[in-house]
Amino acid sequence: MTSTKFGCGIGQCGACTVHINGVATRSCLVPFASTIGTSITTIEGLSRNGTQTLQRAWLEDNVPQCGYCQSGMLMAAAALLHQHDSPTDEQINNSITNICRCRTYPRVRAAIHKAAARMHAAQNPIAFPISIGRWGAILKTVQGSKAAGYATEVAV
Repeated sequence: MTSTKFGCGIGQCGACTVHINGVATRSCLVPFASTIGTSITTIEGLSRNGTQTLQRAWLEDNVPQCGYCQSGMLMAAAALLHQHDSPTDEQINNSITNICRCRTYPRVRAAIHKAAARMHAAQNPIAFPISIGRWGAILKTVQGSKAAGYATEVAV
């Protein structure tokens, strides 16, 4: 895993967003011990080569600039599309609270709408084809946070 980022460390920026048991979660706020036995999906779990519908829309609409927030932003967007197959602007605004210093929010919204339309046309709900697995089975090293007992970035 190389893409999940440690950002602010206080759950505000969203760069560290992963899915824990299918729920978008800011991982910097989650004690490592509480994740044992849970299913965790990182950005690599959407697709290994960037071919997932949301990722393709993201690139086509030139959403990333610096790219730092993108893995967390994509994970928040994937969770939104899993809950709402055709989200409104209001639902997007309420769900995507990640901070983007490059201010690409209009392109984020456009890419989410594009991906939703494509998935709806294909009747293909968002799926997570790659399961990262259980922490206990895949954990090799924990890096990042100075706060003891908190996982911020995991190399597998």
